[in-house]
Amino acid sequence: MSDSTIIKIDSHHSPKGNDGEKYLASGKNVSMRLWENEQPSDDKEPVSRPYETVGYVISGRAELHSEGQVVVLEPGNSWVVPKGAAHTYKILEGFTAVEATTPPAQVHGREDKQV
Repeated sequence: MSDSTIIKIDSHHSPKGNDGEKYLASGKNVSMRLWENEQPSDDKEPVSRPYETVGYVISGRAELHSEGQVVVLEPGNSWVVPKGAAHTYKILEGFTAVEATTPPAQVHGREDKQV
């Protein structure tokens, strides 16, 4: 019997979310999304999400504001935003990063739900 659980996703055909994120592979317990060349932005209001997020910076710089902390994210950095933590990002220069969320944040409206 062969294992048929491997799924390949071509990001050129991935759906985009309301904030420009590209949804990549999604499993039962974790999903991935890509933020590509996000441009500098004004401060956004903090949000809380019903999932934990971990991310990795590919290029650019941003500030992560969460629960009274500010962390500068640069290429090679990774980060964690706990489930339910109020947070926001301020893009400082063209920013590309990959995030994984658990449980999965999905394109079908889930990203809009707040804790």
